[in-house]
Parts: sequence; C-alpha cells; structure tokens
Amino acid sequence: MPVIAPMPAARPTRIPSQRDGAEDTAAAGTTVDHLTETYRAHYRSLLGLAALLLDDTASCEDVVQEAFIRVHSARKRVRDPEKTLAYLRQTVVNLSRSALRRRILGLKLLSKPMPDMASAEEGAYDQLERRDLIKAMKGLQRRQREVLVLRYFADMTEAQVAETLGISLGSVKAYGSRGIAALRVAMESTA
Repeated sequence: MPVIAPMPAARPTRIPSQRDGAEDTAAAGTTVDHLTETYRAHYRSLLGLAALLLDDTASCEDVVQEAFIRVHSARKRVRDPEKTLAYLRQTVVNLSRSALRRRILGLKLLSKPMPDMASAEEGAYDQLERRDLIKAMKGLQRRQREVLVLRYFADMTEAQVAETLGISLGSVKAYGSRGIAALRVAMESTA
C-alpha cells in the first residue's frame, strides 16, 4: 500500500492548562495522526469503492489520494473522530463523480475516442470485479449505482448511504430496489 502522507514528527507533549482545555476537547479527532491512521486502515476499501464507481485503476488511486489530501486540508471541520471515515467516503464519491464528468466532457471534445488500454494493476482487481456484474452496473442510473455500491460493497447502512449521498432514507430505498431490479433483469439477459 503506498504511503501518501509521511508520519508527522513526534511533538513534545505539553500539559494543558485550564484555560485551553476546551480547545483540546474541540480538536479531538482532527489530528493528522488520526486521519492518517484512518486512511491507512481503510485505504483498500476506499480504493474498492472508487473502483466500482470508476472504470480504471489509475483514476481510482488518484481519487483516493486526492480525497485524503482534501480531508487533510479540511480536517479542522471534522470534529467527531467517528466521522473521519464518512468524510473520506463522501469525498471519494464526489471526486469519482467529478472524474466521470471530466471524462464524459473529454470524450465529447475528442474527434475520435481513445482505445481502452489495460493497465498492469487490473489483474489485482480481477477477483473483485466480475465482468458481467460490472457491465450490468454500468447500465444503471448514476444514483442507483452509487446507492448499490455504498450499500452492498462498502457495507454501509441505508442511513449512512443517505448521509453520504445527501439524500433521504426513502430515496436510498427507492434507488436501491430499482437498481437491484434492473441488475436482476440485466444479469438474466446475459445468462
């Protein structure tokens, strides 16, 4: 696993005074150490999430690394250490959307499309991605695909999916059931 951010140098511990005790409590969970450990612990799952939303591994790695950099830059806004992973996941989803938008715009601007070239890293994802399922997933609407990936690959609850995507719980259920129905039809047609 590549190391993106170097571990910070050990800082001398200081004894908090009563005056700044509230500041230390507010800063809980926003440390570089906590963010880096969360990133390292969940790197593969974040990479897998991006792999299911995008179609090439180089973009997936770029998206996950960019997500770390952005959350690192805004880490003071993450006050609850429990939400660090949620911030990383949401950033990966948003950056994946942006990458897809840029790719679509690039394809529209190209006079003829570039041929797809397999990367050396794709062999590592062969076990993760089954060809028929990926093809069927690509045929889904964007929101259905996002809900199914977060719900079943990232093993998130419906409430967590709703929070990550910024939609209601009812919408998560509706997109999920329609997406599964569409997958079922697509998978049966390939069999």
